[in-house]
Formats: sequence, structure tokens, C-alpha cells
Amino acid sequence: MQRLLFPPFRALKGRQCLQLLAPRAAPRAQCDCIRRPLRPGQYSTISEVALQSGRGTVSLPSKAAERVVGRWLLVCSGTVAGAVILGGVTRLTESGLSMVDWHLIKEMKPPTSQEEWEAEFQRYQQFPEFKILNHDMTLTEFKFIWYMEYSHRMWGRLVGLAYILPAAYFWRKGWLSRGMKGRVLALCGLVCFQGLLGWYMVKSGLEEKPDSHDIPRVSQYRLAAHLGSALVLYCASLWTSLSLLLPPHKLPETHLWLRRFAHGTAGLVFLTALSGAFVAGLDAGLVYNSFPKMGESWIPEDLFTFSPILRNVFENPTTVQFDHRILGITSVTAITVLYFLSRRIPLPRRTKMAAVTLLALGYTQGSVLFNFIFKISDLDEGIRNI
Repeated sequence: MQRLLFPPFRALKGRQCLQLLAPRAAPRAQCDCIRRPLRPGQYSTISEVALQSGRGTVSLPSKAAERVVGRWLLVCSGTVAGAVILGGVTRLTESGLSMVDWHLIKEMKPPTSQEEWEAEFQRYQQFPEFKILNHDMTLTEFKFIWYMEYSHRMWGRLVGLAYILPAAYFWRKGWLSRGMKGRVLALCGLVCFQGLLGWYMVKSGLEEKPDSHDIPRVSQYRLAAHLGSALVLYCASLWTSLSLLLPPHKLPETHLWLRRFAHGTAGLVFLTALSGAFVAGLDAGLVYNSFPKMGESWIPEDLFTFSPILRNVFENPTTVQFDHRILGITSVTAITVLYFLSRRIPLPRRTKMAAVTLLALGYTQGSVLFNFIFKISDLDEGIRNI
């Protein structure tokens, strides 16, 4: 029986078709480890998964896939930064309440004819901002603020597509690890939450307040939540992107305190930005236009006029501006200390460049703010002399 079966098998084993069926041992020179048998349905490489799926797709190696995903998230973080900047411009031009309704698809088409623009303008005239603040606005002026808000909303939709469509593609291709899938789902969910929160914020400025003749404005709480979630989305996207694109640097245990100090500084900057949202929501920056004193004193008298006292932190324009000043000065001080500490410790070149850039941006932000305060002060002095 052996003479009948084995000689033909040895003759056929050299053929190409049976060489594919014959098991091949891994060369010992490349790997000295013991290869464990795989369970049914378990594959050793991404390529084997793609071949067994029967879809004809070819997956990238893990490192190449990480670079692609990292670059994608880096672009996404840039689009979020653009949305924050555009939102700030929209706020400064007082354009945020020009579009009085919200439709995901319908509002993507702007008015084109004179009749459509007049109908849009008539809808705007039914809300408090026109009745109290812009009652003498012309159609041409309305078109400007409308297009400002429209560009901000369309950019927000672009940000959503930049996250969701590539995420679905990478997920289907198998380029996302199990941990990365959770992060990507959280980022996409936060993008959708941002859109809903933006309309929830705008809606607060469209509500009728019969007992109030104050300038219509959105809720400072909702504005802070809108900005805060955008900053979280930006930081999470950028952090995840850089963790995929750049090799990690491990600090010695004796220098871990520097990392903790850097994290604390980042949290302080985040709180300063949130307090800036409260300043913008209450127009608190116009209350006192002198620095470093607030008016004629270091601590204004109307700092705690609201009751209960905690309400002053969020609703008293004087207290909100005072808190923002203190947080801003503290943030710049912490950034300066972080820079000098980084100079005394042997750190990678990339980390030192980050510390220098942070210092430059911190002082640039401060100089721009001081210049703005002095311009407002000069304008106020000129008005008094008239």
C-alpha cells in the first residue's frame, strides 16, 4: 500500500498546485519564537483577512494605515480650528442671529432671487434683534450678516462630512484598530452634537422677552458649551493624530512632574477660553476698558452685586471680566514658567519647539488683547470729548 500511494505523492508534491497546499515552516533565522496554532476563523495578518473575506480588497499594513488615519485626523483638527475662527468672526460681526431657522439640507441653498431675499428678510424682521437693534437695517446690510452666518453653518457641515465619510471608509477597509474605533465613534458623535448645540445656542437669542429691552443675545451658558465642545473636539483630534504620526517620547520618572505641570497649564488655558465665552455672551468686555486697573480701582465695587454670590461668576459682567483677566494673567504666567522649566531639562527637540511656540502664541494673544483694550479706551475718551 505504501509503494502504491507515497511514490505518486512525492512526484506530485513538487508541482506548483500542491506546493500551495503543503505547509511551510517559518525560517528560524527570522523568528525564534514559537508560533501558536490559530483558531478557526482567526488570521495572522491583515492580508489574510482580506483574502478570506472574498471581497477582493487589500488592506494596508498597520503602520501605513496608522499614518493615513493620523493625517486624516490632522486635517479634521484643522477644519475644526477654522470653524472656531469663523465662529469668532461671525460673533464679532453680530451675524449669528440672521438665520432664524435650521434645516440640515434645505438651508444649504441660499436665496437667489429678489423675492426670496425679501421673504428671508421679512422672517428676520419678526425677531427681537431686528426690532430692538437693527430696525433701520437695509436689505443689502442684511445680506452681509446672512452670508456670514451661512458660511459658518456650511463650514460646520463640511467638518461633519470630513469626519463621518472617511471614518466609514476606514472602518470598512479594516484600517482602524479596536481602540481607534472607539475614539473615532466618539469624535463623530461629538461633531453631530456640535451641530445640534449650535442651533440650541442660536435659538436662545431668538426668544421673545417681553419684560426686557436689552440687546438680544444668545445665552452665555450655551455659547460657552458650544465653544468648549469645539475645543474638546479639536484637542482630541489633534492629540490622536499626533499619537499616530509621531513616535512617543518617554520622559524619565524624575521628569514626570513637568508633564503634569504641562497638563495643568493646558487645563488653565481651557478655563480661560471658556471664561472668554462668558465675556462674549454678556458683552462684558465693554464694561471696563482700562488695564491693569478696572476703572479707578484694582477691584471694582460692583464685583458682587448679584445674589446669590455664585451667580456673579456667570451673570455679572463685571465679575466675568475680572475673572477672565485673572485667568488670562495666570495662564500667561504658567506658560512662561513652563518654558523656562523646559530649558533646564534635557528634552527632545520637538518638545522644546512646542514650548517655544506656546510661549510665542501666549504673548501674541496678550499683546493683541492689550492693543484692543487701548483702542477701546481711546475711542471712549474721544466720545467723551465730543
